[in-house]
Amino acid sequence: MYAAELSRLQTSTNDRPMNTTADAMDTSDREIVLTRVLNAPRELVYDAFFDRENISRWWGPNGFSTTTKTMDVRVGGVWEYVMHGPDGTDYPNRMAYTRLDRPSGFAYDHGTGAEQPRLFVAEGRLVDLGGGRTELTLRMVWDTREERDFMELEYGAREGGEQMLERLAELLASRT
Repeated sequence: MYAAELSRLQTSTNDRPMNTTADAMDTSDREIVLTRVLNAPRELVYDAFFDRENISRWWGPNGFSTTTKTMDVRVGGVWEYVMHGPDGTDYPNRMAYTRLDRPSGFAYDHGTGAEQPRLFVAEGRLVDLGGGRTELTLRMVWDTREERDFMELEYGAREGGEQMLERLAELLASRT
């Protein structure tokens, strides 16, 4: 399980302060940043991240499905879900929302459950480009480069994220 391996790499992650974009520290060696221009208004893109009925249609890499257990969309609220891999492996996930600023962005702590509530921090930024187009930037930051590398090499986090954004683009195209 990826959670067990990351536990080995982490040293009390949950007790360390989160690094945010306001920090002067360079986090580029321990982050993944995905950017995509979507042909949809910013409000529609924002809402897609919190629409319990439709998020399972696009969340996750190709071949994966997602089952939502709970989704409480408010600062301090939690989205608990399971990603089902094409090989039948289940990956429990938990997001605790730390910022919700419709329609410009959001942030959350991403973990695997109550026992491991934060593996990395993430933020989404949405910029209205006009003409019904939105630039979406997702930034995920791990506490160490080794943790980020593990998720990238073992689980294809960057490629999976790109696939997920393609699935989102397809969903939004069907709605506009």
